[in-house]
This record gives sequence, C-alpha cells and structure tokens, in this order.
Amino acid sequence: MAASLVNRMIRAARLDPTLYEEIEADPGTLGQAAAVIVIVSIASGIGSLAYAGISGLLLGTIFALLGWVVWAVIIWAVGTKVLPQEQTRADIPEVLRTLAFAASPGVFHVLRIIPGIGGLISLAVMVWTVIAMVIAVRQVLDYTSTGRAVGVVLLGFVAYLVLNALIALPMMAGGPPATA
Repeated sequence: MAASLVNRMIRAARLDPTLYEEIEADPGTLGQAAAVIVIVSIASGIGSLAYAGISGLLLGTIFALLGWVVWAVIIWAVGTKVLPQEQTRADIPEVLRTLAFAASPGVFHVLRIIPGIGGLISLAVMVWTVIAMVIAVRQVLDYTSTGRAVGVVLLGFVAYLVLNALIALPMMAGGPPATA
C-alpha cells in the first residue's frame, strides 16, 4: 500500500490527469487520500517548526484535515451547483479523494525550514499545488475546459476565505458579546 501511495503522490505532483481519474473511480482510496493530507500537514508543520513549534505542528495537522473536508465540500458545491457543465457528475467523496492527492506537492513545504530561501520554495510549492488542484477539479468534475476549473478553484478559494473569516473573527474578538 505504501508504494502505491507514494507512486500516486508522485504522479499527482507530476500533474498526471489520469491519476485523478483513477482516484475518482476508486472509492477505496479515501484512506490514502487522508494519509496524503496528514503527510503534507506534517511536512508543512516541520517546515514551520521555527515559527509555530510543536503545538503548531499538531494543530496544523488537525486543521489541515478539517480544512480538506471543508475545501472539498465547497469545491463540490461550486463545481456541481454553480458552474457545472452538462456532463458534470461528482459526489463529495470523489472530490475529497482527488483534492487530497492534488495537495501532494505540499510535501515540499518541509523545505520552508531552509533559512533564506524557504519562503521562496514555499511560494513555488503553493503555485504548484494550485495547478494540481485545477487539474484535479477539471478531471473530477468532468470539465472540458481548464478555464472553468480555474474559475471553480478561484470561487471556491474566495468562499473558503470568507468562511474562515466568519469563523476566526468571533474567536479573535473573544466570542460573542455578553448580554446584560
């Protein structure tokens, strides 16, 4: 199983569209998909150890798993309800699986720990991951247009940011105001 997981992560990082079709069609890959998210989260956490410490690593992994689910639901909703094409057919587990593998380039966030160039490497990895996400979205939603997949990723990202802000703002403000 591990060799298969690593092979799939490499294919995802190489932006192989056939990998995303394979993952979409195989419900048995949900465990591997979750493993990808955990591996990427840990790599990113290691890259951030100097900034966030061990607690950042642990919390980052938990939030990455939750974020993956939220991101997949948003992408599914935008892609199947807001911007579908006639042939678009996908369910949330299919989107969960493909988007997880699209996160594979994130293992290189571990290199963020390198002084001086870590931030630049991390930026490159983010761009690489967005490209993988667009390919995954195009494949899982059966789009004929890469532009439509870009639109779904951009709209999904805006919705994800708004949702995060709605959750984070009350937390940062100390919760809801007390009533008299």
